[in-house]
Amino acid sequence: MAIPLPQIKDAAHGADAVPAPDWEAVAAALRRYVRARAGRADLVDDVVQETLSRLVQQNRERTLVSAYALGFRIAANLLVDQHRRDSRYADAPEEEHISEAPLPDRVIAGRQELSLLSATIAAMPPLRRDVIVRRRLRNQSCAAIARDLDLSLKAVEKHITRGLADLHQALASAGGARGNDR
Repeated sequence: MAIPLPQIKDAAHGADAVPAPDWEAVAAALRRYVRARAGRADLVDDVVQETLSRLVQQNRERTLVSAYALGFRIAANLLVDQHRRDSRYADAPEEEHISEAPLPDRVIAGRQELSLLSATIAAMPPLRRDVIVRRRLRNQSCAAIARDLDLSLKAVEKHITRGLADLHQALASAGGARGNDR
Protein backbone atom coordinates (compact mmCIF):
# COMPACT_ATOMS: atom_id res chain seq x y z
CA MET A 1 0.00 0.00 0.00
CA ALA A 2 1.43 3.34 -1.01
CA ILE A 3 1.85 5.91 1.74
CA PRO A 4 0.91 9.43 0.68
CA LEU A 5 3.79 11.72 1.59
CA PRO A 6 3.84 15.50 1.38
CA GLN A 7 5.77 16.87 -1.57
CA ILE A 8 9.24 18.11 -0.83
CA LYS A 9 10.00 21.54 -2.14
CA ASP A 10 13.35 21.62 -3.81
CA ALA A 11 15.52 24.36 -2.30
CA ALA A 12 18.12 23.91 -5.06
CA HIS A 13 15.69 25.02 -7.77
CA GLY A 14 14.66 28.23 -6.06
CA ALA A 15 11.50 26.98 -4.39
CA ASP A 16 10.36 27.98 -0.91
CA ALA A 17 12.14 26.78 2.23
CA VAL A 18 11.52 23.23 3.47
CA PRO A 19 8.49 23.10 5.79
CA ALA A 20 8.86 21.87 9.40
CA PRO A 21 7.99 18.21 9.69
CA ASP A 22 4.63 17.16 11.10
CA TRP A 23 5.94 14.76 13.75
CA GLU A 24 2.61 13.02 14.27
CA ALA A 25 2.32 12.25 10.56
CA VAL A 26 5.95 11.08 10.46
CA ALA A 27 5.33 8.84 13.50
CA ALA A 28 2.21 7.32 11.90
CA ALA A 29 4.08 6.61 8.64
CA LEU A 30 7.00 5.10 10.57
CA ARG A 31 4.62 2.89 12.57
CA ARG A 32 3.12 1.48 9.36
CA TYR A 33 6.60 1.03 7.85
CA VAL A 34 8.05 -0.78 10.89
CA ARG A 35 4.94 -2.92 11.44
CA ALA A 36 5.12 -4.11 7.83
CA ARG A 37 8.80 -5.03 8.04
CA ALA A 38 9.44 -6.11 11.64
CA GLY A 39 7.20 -9.14 11.93
CA ARG A 40 7.17 -8.55 15.69
CA ALA A 41 4.62 -6.25 17.30
CA ASP A 42 6.79 -5.72 20.39
CA LEU A 43 9.44 -3.89 18.33
CA VAL A 44 7.20 -1.33 16.64
CA ASP A 45 6.93 1.25 19.40
CA ASP A 46 10.58 0.94 20.42
CA VAL A 47 11.89 1.38 16.88
CA VAL A 48 9.52 4.28 16.14
CA GLN A 49 10.47 6.07 19.36
CA GLU A 50 14.20 5.65 18.73
CA THR A 51 13.77 6.78 15.11
CA LEU A 52 11.82 9.89 16.12
CA SER A 53 14.44 10.69 18.76
CA ARG A 54 17.20 10.57 16.16
CA LEU A 55 15.14 12.54 13.66
CA VAL A 56 14.48 15.35 16.15
CA GLN A 57 18.18 15.48 17.00
CA GLN A 58 19.10 15.68 13.31
CA ASN A 59 16.45 18.37 12.76
CA ARG A 60 18.02 20.50 15.53
CA GLU A 61 21.48 20.22 13.96
CA ARG A 62 20.47 20.88 10.34
CA THR A 63 17.41 21.32 8.22
CA LEU A 64 16.02 18.03 6.99
CA VAL A 65 15.12 17.81 3.33
CA SER A 66 12.80 14.86 4.01
CA ALA A 67 12.02 13.66 7.51
CA TYR A 68 10.24 10.68 5.93
CA ALA A 69 13.18 9.47 3.84
CA LEU A 70 15.65 9.83 6.69
CA GLY A 71 13.15 8.30 9.15
CA PHE A 72 12.61 5.24 6.96
CA ARG A 73 16.39 4.79 6.57
CA ILE A 74 16.96 5.10 10.34
CA ALA A 75 14.10 2.67 11.08
CA ALA A 76 15.46 0.16 8.55
CA ASN A 77 18.92 0.35 10.15
CA LEU A 78 17.45 -0.11 13.63
CA LEU A 79 15.56 -3.19 12.43
CA VAL A 80 18.77 -4.64 10.97
CA ASP A 81 20.60 -3.96 14.23
CA GLN A 82 17.82 -5.63 16.21
CA HIS A 83 17.90 -8.66 13.91
CA ARG A 84 21.67 -8.95 14.41
CA ARG A 85 21.27 -8.81 18.20
CA ASP A 86 18.56 -11.47 18.10
CA SER A 87 20.55 -13.77 15.80
CA ARG A 88 23.48 -13.83 18.24
CA TYR A 89 21.32 -15.68 20.72
CA ALA A 90 19.52 -17.90 18.20
CA ASP A 91 22.57 -20.16 17.77
CA ALA A 92 22.94 -20.79 21.50
CA PRO A 93 21.37 -24.01 22.75
CA GLU A 94 18.08 -23.37 24.50
CA GLU A 95 18.75 -25.77 27.35
CA GLU A 96 21.43 -28.13 28.39
CA HIS A 97 20.51 -31.77 27.99
CA ILE A 98 21.38 -33.62 31.15
CA SER A 99 21.72 -37.36 31.10
CA GLU A 100 19.48 -39.22 33.49
CA ALA A 101 21.96 -42.09 33.71
CA PRO A 102 23.79 -42.36 37.02
CA LEU A 103 27.37 -41.17 37.22
CA PRO A 104 30.04 -43.88 36.92
CA ASP A 105 31.13 -43.51 40.54
CA ARG A 106 27.52 -44.04 41.70
CA VAL A 107 27.28 -47.17 39.52
CA ILE A 108 30.44 -48.58 41.09
CA ALA A 109 29.27 -47.69 44.60
CA GLY A 110 25.90 -49.35 43.91
CA ARG A 111 27.57 -52.51 42.67
CA GLN A 112 29.78 -52.61 45.75
CA GLU A 113 26.77 -52.20 48.04
CA LEU A 114 24.88 -54.92 46.16
CA SER A 115 27.84 -57.26 46.50
CA LEU A 116 28.11 -56.49 50.21
CA LEU A 117 24.39 -57.05 50.80
CA SER A 118 24.44 -60.30 48.81
CA ALA A 119 27.37 -61.57 50.86
CA THR A 120 25.62 -60.55 54.10
CA ILE A 121 22.43 -62.35 53.09
CA ALA A 122 24.42 -65.43 52.12
CA ALA A 123 26.10 -65.43 55.54
CA MET A 124 22.76 -65.38 57.43
CA PRO A 125 21.29 -68.53 58.93
CA PRO A 126 19.11 -70.31 56.32
CA LEU A 127 15.77 -69.63 58.02
CA ARG A 128 16.51 -65.91 58.52
CA ARG A 129 17.74 -65.64 54.93
CA ASP A 130 14.56 -67.30 53.65
CA VAL A 131 12.34 -64.94 55.69
CA ILE A 132 14.23 -61.81 54.55
CA VAL A 133 14.17 -62.86 50.88
CA ARG A 134 10.44 -63.66 50.99
CA ARG A 135 9.52 -60.44 52.79
CA ARG A 136 11.85 -57.89 51.14
CA LEU A 137 12.45 -59.30 47.69
CA ARG A 138 9.26 -61.22 46.98
CA ASN A 139 7.06 -58.82 49.00
CA GLN A 140 5.15 -61.59 50.78
CA SER A 141 3.14 -60.72 53.88
CA CYS A 142 4.36 -61.78 57.31
CA ALA A 143 1.24 -63.93 57.73
CA ALA A 144 1.92 -65.79 54.44
CA ILE A 145 5.56 -66.38 55.42
CA ALA A 146 4.52 -67.68 58.85
CA ARG A 147 1.97 -70.03 57.27
CA ASP A 148 4.39 -71.33 54.58
CA LEU A 149 7.31 -71.90 56.98
CA ASP A 150 5.14 -73.09 59.86
CA LEU A 151 6.35 -70.28 62.17
CA SER A 152 4.53 -67.93 64.48
CA LEU A 153 3.96 -64.38 63.33
CA LYS A 154 6.17 -63.15 66.16
CA ALA A 155 9.04 -65.42 65.04
CA VAL A 156 8.79 -64.08 61.46
CA GLU A 157 8.92 -60.50 62.76
CA LYS A 158 12.01 -61.31 64.87
CA HIS A 159 13.77 -62.89 61.87
CA ILE A 160 12.99 -59.81 59.78
CA THR A 161 14.22 -57.45 62.53
CA ARG A 162 17.46 -59.39 63.04
CA GLY A 163 18.06 -59.75 59.29
CA LEU A 164 17.60 -56.04 58.69
CA ALA A 165 19.89 -55.29 61.64
CA ASP A 166 22.56 -57.52 60.04
CA LEU A 167 22.18 -55.68 56.71
CA HIS A 168 22.36 -52.24 58.34
CA GLN A 169 25.40 -53.31 60.35
CA ALA A 170 27.17 -54.52 57.19
CA LEU A 171 26.45 -51.22 55.39
CA ALA A 172 27.58 -49.17 58.39
CA SER A 173 30.85 -51.07 58.77
CA ALA A 174 31.52 -50.82 55.02
CA GLY A 175 30.75 -47.08 55.12
CA GLY A 176 33.29 -46.61 57.92
CA ALA A 177 35.90 -48.62 56.05
CA ARG A 178 35.25 -46.62 52.86
CA GLY A 179 35.57 -43.37 54.81
CA ASN A 180 39.02 -44.50 56.05
CA ASP A 181 40.19 -45.28 52.48
CA ARG A 182 39.61 -41.70 51.31
